[in-house]
Order: sequence, then structure tokens, then C-alpha cells
Amino acid sequence: MVGSDRTLGHALVLGGIRSGKSAMAESLSAAAGRAVVYVATAEAGDDEMVQRIRHHRERRPADWRLEEEPLDLAAVLQRHASAAPCLLIDCMSLWLSNLLHAGDVDQGVSEFLAALEVYPGPVVIVSNEVGLGIIGMDALTRRFADRLGWLNQDLAARCETVVLSVAGMPVWLKGEPTILSP
Repeated sequence: MVGSDRTLGHALVLGGIRSGKSAMAESLSAAAGRAVVYVATAEAGDDEMVQRIRHHRERRPADWRLEEEPLDLAAVLQRHASAAPCLLIDCMSLWLSNLLHAGDVDQGVSEFLAALEVYPGPVVIVSNEVGLGIIGMDALTRRFADRLGWLNQDLAARCETVVLSVAGMPVWLKGEPTILSP
């Protein structure tokens, strides 16, 4: 479903690690012209992840709300549907990893995709592009890459805008190019 905000709708921002995808997604969210809720899927399991989370927090505008949800993204969309703020979900890679460890991948993904289709406001989704790498050496890595690739395809089909971040530069795959502030 197309979001009620015709200027943005739903957007998927793909990229590799440190490609600039989160900053690009933040820029798209800021341009949506409505309140933003940053939906964080990461959990601070070690010191390095604590630093990554801190970096993201420091970069965000002070008036953006934060909701931390490592598993039930469908519930987040349902909870915010009546007010329909711009939801910035960062990121699908960590969320899928959380689902794999919890054992709820199929149900979690299908419930999220169903909630996304009916969410009336803009949603900006961040995900790693894993299709450009090598095939993993172990079964769990291969399963993760396969599932994330399929999830990214499902998201791209449901989003009006799809942009790939390469070295901080946008490559527009779907939708109208937008000026992104650095």
C-alpha cells in the first residue's frame, strides 16, 4: 500500500556496512515533514555495539522519539498507525538476526510485511545489501544471507522508493530521486 504521504511513502535504503545508509535514511525521514520515530532493532551486546548505538543517537535530532524493538516490528507499526508519524526502522539486518536467534523468522517477517502494507504514514527502512558478497562458509551465515536477500526483495516490492547507498552516494533504484542532505 502507498503511504498517505505521497512525497515519500515507504522507502528502503540499502547499502553495505559503513556505506552511509543510516545517514541517508535519516535525511529522507527528516524530509517527510512530520514527527519521526526512530525504531532501533539493535541490542547492545558488547562494547563495540554500545559505541555504534551511541554514534547513531548523537547524530539524530533531539525531537525524534526513540522506540527500541528487537523482535516485534509489526506491533510497532500497529501502535503508531493512528498518529502515522514517519517511522525510521534501523535495521533489517539486526532485526532478522534477532529473529533467527529467537526462532520466529517466518511469523515475524510475514506479520511485519502485512503491517507495513497498511501503515498509513511514511516508513523508511534501512537494510544491508548482502547480495554482493561471497557465499558464507557455514549454514547459519548462508541462511541469514538468503533470508535477508528475500526480505529485501519483499520490501523493495512494497516500497515506492528504493535507494542504494554506495560510499555515501545515493544510487536511485526505484522512485523519484530526492536531494539528500549530507
